[in-house]
Amino acid sequence: MQSHDVIWGTNFKRLIRRKNEEDLWSGWKRMFGSARISQAGDLHGISDIGSARLFIVKPYALTGFSHFPADAAGTGLAPGLASLHTGGVDVKLGLRSNLVANFTVNTDFADADVDTQQFNLTPNKLFFPEKRQFFLENAGVFNFPLEGDSDLLFFSRQIGIDPETGGQVPINAGAKVTGSVGQFELGVMDVNTRMSGPNPWANFAVARAKHALWSGSFVGLMGIDKRSGNATDSFNQSSGADARLVFFRNLVVNGFASQTRTKGVSSGQTDLGAGFSYENSWFEGLYDHRKIGPNFNPKVGFIERADCICDYMDGTLKPRPKVRALRELNFEGFLFHAPDTHRALQTQEWQGTFRAEFNNGSYTDDDIVDVFTQKLTAPFNLYKNVFLPVGAYHWTRHQLTYGSPQDRRLTYSFFERFGTYYNGRLNEARVRSTYRTNERLSFNFSEQWNRFRLPVAGGDFSVLVGSLQTNYSFSRFLTLSALAQMNTANRQAVNANIRLRWELPAGQRPLCDLHGWAGVCQPGFNQSAPVLREPSGDQIHLLMESVALRTGLTDHLQTAHADISCLCTLLLGILFRLTFLVFFGFRLQRPCHSDFVAEVL
Repeated sequence: MQSHDVIWGTNFKRLIRRKNEEDLWSGWKRMFGSARISQAGDLHGISDIGSARLFIVKPYALTGFSHFPADAAGTGLAPGLASLHTGGVDVKLGLRSNLVANFTVNTDFADADVDTQQFNLTPNKLFFPEKRQFFLENAGVFNFPLEGDSDLLFFSRQIGIDPETGGQVPINAGAKVTGSVGQFELGVMDVNTRMSGPNPWANFAVARAKHALWSGSFVGLMGIDKRSGNATDSFNQSSGADARLVFFRNLVVNGFASQTRTKGVSSGQTDLGAGFSYENSWFEGLYDHRKIGPNFNPKVGFIERADCICDYMDGTLKPRPKVRALRELNFEGFLFHAPDTHRALQTQEWQGTFRAEFNNGSYTDDDIVDVFTQKLTAPFNLYKNVFLPVGAYHWTRHQLTYGSPQDRRLTYSFFERFGTYYNGRLNEARVRSTYRTNERLSFNFSEQWNRFRLPVAGGDFSVLVGSLQTNYSFSRFLTLSALAQMNTANRQAVNANIRLRWELPAGQRPLCDLHGWAGVCQPGFNQSAPVLREPSGDQIHLLMESVALRTGLTDHLQTAHADISCLCTLLLGILFRLTFLVFFGFRLQRPCHSDFVAEVL
């Protein structure tokens, strides 16, 4: 494949940390930045570019054993000793220079990162981002936002993950084609999963097309079809059309219309929305209006709420007064008003915020007032056996935040949020810190303490959510990271993950590809979205996947991963135990899960 007279969009960015200064070659205005592709410069003179056809094959084989105690009976896990063996293959094929096909059989997601622990303070679902490589590649093609913070018509985490436990649902096979043809951006995907526990077999088909207009504007269509072996819920379909129009570089107008089809439902399955945003160097403003039907249900998408006439407006002033050491001030206010389709108020929030950013990178972010109204139509299970009763609630909260200068080896931030919460009180205190000893080694620590005082049974309790992460770079190509997380809302509060990543230089064949993780984990009482982790119940069990052989053929740069052996995993577990005993005074239970996988490429 040859290219002639290509004009490249390019930009250059330099970050000078000691002065907290960002320099750009093009698009240097405050409202642009390096992410604004339309403001990049043009690079001429590179022509007659040739490349080999993209073709990558990565088969794998895995073998090992599992052992579960007798009390695992009745949990969906078979007691006793059993052998494990499986295998699969991933293929990546370049159809043309800007069109790529991906294929997968019996997909292995062992190398996906674990999710960051969260505690849900709202009756709505939590959003966790996609982290699996097959779905991440060219994921932007399938993006169909439904306004809101994270509402999506298509959300790939609904495929291959149990919606209740967060455990993996095995994928038989999948294929997708993504890229561009002329002025069209196209994406087609089909994935088939097999029956696993309470999850029946399912097939997911997705198609997306966008036609490029001027200056980042486009119009698009999307269709999604889910079929399953559940006799009472055999299909779910979603479709939509959207548009994004850019005027005068500062004004963006967007709109969409979508609908779903579910077995046994005949009405109230639409979601319509429109809005605009405007931004310049001293002001940002946006407004969104949306009407969601009571039966709108994209089962391969994500929405926080249905049955809503939602209005959201936000305005931010960004002056830069000529005051020594002060870079920018922000004065922000927003209003979210969400009655149901019968005009009965369900949720409302309005907030006034003050921010200040200083030249050395330090900042303050303070919510002067944050006023909530929430109507509960069903009891809200906040924590374990703590339920908030049905009713209308009104409360007010305040927030104080300070972040240290960013040009130091040690950076930190403090966060305190306080005030009323439903019909009681809640204090949220959080500290985050990063310490960079040198260019190779860094530590990241985060801890949040939520103290509840609620006038319900068991309403006086605390929840700790925290993490400790270490990163070490042996070289540009070899890095080690270890992550320990805790969440006392879970039955067992600690999980751990360690990864050694080896990225070979271009032109060298990879020698090995090792994946694995060890963890202590339990499904939590507060989880309201799928969490990428291994499923487990109250029982204690041990699973060790000992050796997985992976071989591959590649013409391009490959990535290799390696995880520590079982002995190192044991030592790591001891280290994490000591760390949490020192920092939190928390005594760990026996591990509910220990998992090791080694793969050779």
